[in-house]
Amino acid sequence: MERTDRQSRTGRWRRGRGARLAVSAVVAVLVAVAGPAQGGPRAAAAAPSDDGVSAAERYGWGTPLPDGTDEFDYGSPSQPAPPDPAKWETAGDSDGCWPGNGGHGQRCPQNARVVGGVLEEVGDGDGTTGWLASRFGQQYGRWEARVRSYPTGAGAAWTYHPLLILWPDSESWPQDGEYDYLEDEVPGGDCAQANIHYPQDAGVPTQQESAQKCGVDMTQWHDVAVEWTPDHVTGYLDGAEWYSFSGGADDVRRCVQCAGSLHQTLQLDAVRDNDTDPVQSAVYEVDWARVYALS
Repeated sequence: MERTDRQSRTGRWRRGRGARLAVSAVVAVLVAVAGPAQGGPRAAAAAPSDDGVSAAERYGWGTPLPDGTDEFDYGSPSQPAPPDPAKWETAGDSDGCWPGNGGHGQRCPQNARVVGGVLEEVGDGDGTTGWLASRFGQQYGRWEARVRSYPTGAGAAWTYHPLLILWPDSESWPQDGEYDYLEDEVPGGDCAQANIHYPQDAGVPTQQESAQKCGVDMTQWHDVAVEWTPDHVTGYLDGAEWYSFSGGADDVRRCVQCAGSLHQTLQLDAVRDNDTDPVQSAVYEVDWARVYALS
């Protein structure tokens, strides 16, 4: 499906740390975080491990920056913990749930919890989901996260999109760019996808480069990374280069690697035409999220 078609259905795909929509005076009842259905992918899959090869290991990126890194080594199945507030902003920090992607559904703090050493973002069938934004930003650097996703429901035409995003610290979108270094159209699909947005003029069609790698079981753990330098934006999947983009400036956009300072967001976005259609429930898990400086 063409990107322009999806945009016409949903409006803006996502909003950054401060670009939330106004919250209505009456907030819908918060939906408690529920675990995956019995017998679902999480019940059958092995616990997280670091037996894969990460880009950081393969290319010697050094020690992660502590301010932007979270191993999620807290919380428990019996006592889920909120993400570390020193490192993350969650939806509804002070004013309840926020409107969701494109204004559909809502983002609620209860739907982003650390459970037994893994961050879980839970997307419910009514469009209630989680959202997380790092408090650490930088211009240029490297980001990597170990993730997986999977549906927990069936029978709905619309789905959630698991994302790893670098969003402008300035909140100036699209002028300061946006790097969706993972942007899957369905949870637990067999393709990894990315959309790297140019810093561009407002009021013109979306300017971006896209990549897709199929034959990948996204219900299993994968290390997804991006390296952003003054010369390029390069993506990695399980330590192997996946895509690389550079240049491309014209009369409505700057070069693809010419974004301003960016911070990471972890998102499970509901995509649907309206607020009444059900969404296939899903879970998006993050074992760890690490940030590196350019050496």
